Amino acid sequence: MTALDSARALAGVRVLLGVSGGIAAYKGAELVRRLRDAGAQVRVVLTENAARFVTALTFQALSGHPVRTSLWDESAEAAMGHIELARWADEILIAPASADLIARLAQGHADDLLTTLCLASTAPLALAPAMNQQMWAHAATQANLGLLRARGVRVFGPACGDQACGESGVGRLLEAVEIVAELVRARGPREMAGQRVLGSAGPTFEDIDPVRFIGNRSSGRMGFAIAAAAAQAGAEVTLVAGPVHLATPAGVARVDVRSARQMRDAVFAHVADCDVFVSAAAVGDYRPQAVAAQKMKKTGQALHLSLVQNPDILAEVAALPRRPFVVGFAAETEHVETHARDKLERKHLDLIVANQVGANLGFERDDNALLLLWPDGRKELPRADKRELARALLACIAALRTTHGGNRS
Repeated sequence: MTALDSARALAGVRVLLGVSGGIAAYKGAELVRRLRDAGAQVRVVLTENAARFVTALTFQALSGHPVRTSLWDESAEAAMGHIELARWADEILIAPASADLIARLAQGHADDLLTTLCLASTAPLALAPAMNQQMWAHAATQANLGLLRARGVRVFGPACGDQACGESGVGRLLEAVEIVAELVRARGPREMAGQRVLGSAGPTFEDIDPVRFIGNRSSGRMGFAIAAAAAQAGAEVTLVAGPVHLATPAGVARVDVRSARQMRDAVFAHVADCDVFVSAAAVGDYRPQAVAAQKMKKTGQALHLSLVQNPDILAEVAALPRRPFVVGFAAETEHVETHARDKLERKHLDLIVANQVGANLGFERDDNALLLLWPDGRKELPRADKRELARALLACIAALRTTHGGNRS
């Protein structure tokens, strides 16, 4: 969502912004500005640790309201100020949400002003996590998030990229404009409510021996972004994932597989119950005819592998007597539209998503540019973050299903 798109999208909405401790706390200042640009009324609560990174005066100047930092503010609490704030809020948004704060919220603690407000308010709660990538991946953090999601807490992000600690991975705070866009979408109409979406993502690995395999460079980011966007749009989502190192999106049921045949089995275990199938996985076309039981040793001679073709999952789904709306992907190095249009027609798809790969394009990146093709139309999506592209793709799918009908029989 651009600044223009989000203008006044939160008009009159009362947002209580909680800022927890962490270097990303400085981004909260930009978030206040973006929220107000979108028309929201904003009041800010800083945790004690957040106040070590940023000052209350900064947030007071940007929000236009006094900033609360303590449950023990005698002047504010004379009138039960924390209860007043809890009742005032239409939305509670915590950005950044540290691993410590997430843990305390999961356990229902009320040992400071911010956690007390969360317990005392009936307003929807959203978290935008920010932490070191190892902290994000830790089983305790993921378990705490699972508890919170089960209670209806929305989780925005985190993003993947360079971190202040010098490491790189999942754990970066979303940019302010992205957080505002997530909040707008969470409050707005959900165009896929009641729909069941089955997706596939990532590569497949085909074993040569117990050590080696044939694979490809797919990171799975696009497929995971589509699954996340579908869940945010109100769909019931199942994601069949090849071997990737990505966090499961909120509200998504995940099935992990390794090979193309395992992916086919998982897809066909769920496809009968879905309305839309989005095949974003880079499924290997071939596999070794035989897998060596032991590690193959070098002999000084050329190695010849006999390969056999894997099942064509996408074509099989499209050929079902009662089929969902079928979306395929075409990653091409040349003649992108020509090859994609051929695949669309040859496999009888409802929509194909084409993109150019190679030369630092497509794979292992957070951004992309897409060309959407369907039997009587086309649409170009310019280069953007894969999360943004996923939302635009789902909007197109929803529109096409409206104009072309639901499941194909």
